[in-house]
Parts: sequence; C-alpha cells; structure tokens
Amino acid sequence: MLDHNIFNTLFVFPILNILVGFYDIFNFVKVPGAFGFAIIALTVFIRLILHPFFKQQMHTTKKMSDLKPHLDTISKKHKDDPKKLQSEQMRLYKEAGVNPASGCLVALIQLPVFIGLYSSLNIFIQAQSTAKAIAEINSVLYFPFLKIHSLNPWFLGVNLALTPAQLHNPIGLLIPVITGGLQYFQYSISMPTPPKQEKSLEKKDEKPSSSEDFQKAMNMQMKYLLPVMFGFFSWNLPIGLAVYWNIFSLFSIMQYMRFNAQHKKS
Repeated sequence: MLDHNIFNTLFVFPILNILVGFYDIFNFVKVPGAFGFAIIALTVFIRLILHPFFKQQMHTTKKMSDLKPHLDTISKKHKDDPKKLQSEQMRLYKEAGVNPASGCLVALIQLPVFIGLYSSLNIFIQAQSTAKAIAEINSVLYFPFLKIHSLNPWFLGVNLALTPAQLHNPIGLLIPVITGGLQYFQYSISMPTPPKQEKSLEKKDEKPSSSEDFQKAMNMQMKYLLPVMFGFFSWNLPIGLAVYWNIFSLFSIMQYMRFNAQHKKS
C-alpha cells in the first residue's frame, strides 16, 4: 500500500506526516472531530504554501486581460503572416513582462499535491478498521511521537471516510451541490473583466474572430462543466476530500475577491 517510490516520497509521505501531526495535536487537546479539523488545518497549510503561486497567477491573468485589445490589433494586422504574428505577440508579452505559460504553473503544482492528499486520505480511511494499515502509516512517519493507534473519522456528525452516495440522507446530496457551487463561483470570479476601452474600439458591424468565438465557447463550457465534474467527483469520493477541496475553494474565492477589490480602487 505504501510503496517507497519517488511520488510517495515527495508528496504522499510528507502530506501524511503533516496530516497525522495535526490529527495528533487536535486529539491531544481533546477537540471533537479531530480528523476533520486536521484536514482543514492541512488545507490551510497547503494554501499558504501555494499562496505566492496563486498571487502570481492572478497578476498574470490581469495583465493578459489588459493586453487583449493590443493582441487583437496585432492579430488583425498580421492575420496573413503567422510567423510575424507570433513574433509580435512574443514582443508584446516581453515588453509587458508576461509569461503566458505561467498561468498553468498553479495547476501543475496543485495536481500532485491533490493526488498526494487523495492517497493520504485513502490510507487514513482504510486505517479506521485495519490495524495493518495503521502500522503501515506509522512505518513512514518521520518521528516516533507522531504514531497513531486508532482513527476516528467522524466530524460534525458525518463519517468523512464515507462517500456522499453512501450516506443516504440530505447531507449526502448537499455536499456535491456545495462543491459544485463553490467551483462555479470560483471560476466566475476568477475570470478577468475585459478592459472598458475594448468595447469602444469595436465597430458595430465587425464580427468576432473565430479564435474569440472559440475562447468564449471554451470559457462558457468550463464555467458549467467544471462544477458538474467536481460535484460528480465529490459524490463518489470520500467526504474528507470534499472538505479539503471546499475549504481550498473558499480561500481562493476570498483571495480573488480581495484582488479584484484592490484593482477596482486603483
């Protein structure tokens, strides 16, 4: 179950150690629902680590939005010369200090972290009724004092080891709805507002380019498809993962709201 491969060594084992550490702390101070609070604490910890990357992503998205009118002008001017178009776009990015590829950095960093957390939670969930699983967890902990002897997966009256589909009550239906709703709101608030001057420069009889139509269609699909996907995943995966993802989304929403408010004032 806990193979000593590169991925586990770099992601699963460290996350598992941090999760166990928080779980031990909340158990030590006799906090009810220690497992749930440990997941929340781990989420906050990971979010703080990734904060600089999210901040950079938001600034890059804002700059790309501000550059869009200039990019549209270049696209129209050099639409018959792809090589010149590319060089002019790269020149514009360089002058603005923007790296378009940096927008993918957060997703690339967050993906292995999420997979590592999923693996860690799965191990924890299996450990609730298996002494062997607990022994395996203890075998990869960095310090002897972190070792656990049992696991209580209950949090606020809900067993975090179960999937919402296994609850057979209204709470089970509510969890994927909340997860999907938070994803919808997060995606909506993360989309930059087009610069005001863009509309004034457009001619009434000018039709949007095929690339603009494609981008709008993609944004619209992602706006609705992502919430449905995350709602579906949260319905079929342990509730502990939904707790992590929803707390993470709340932090992202608050960060985007603060960022947007600051730029409206400036």
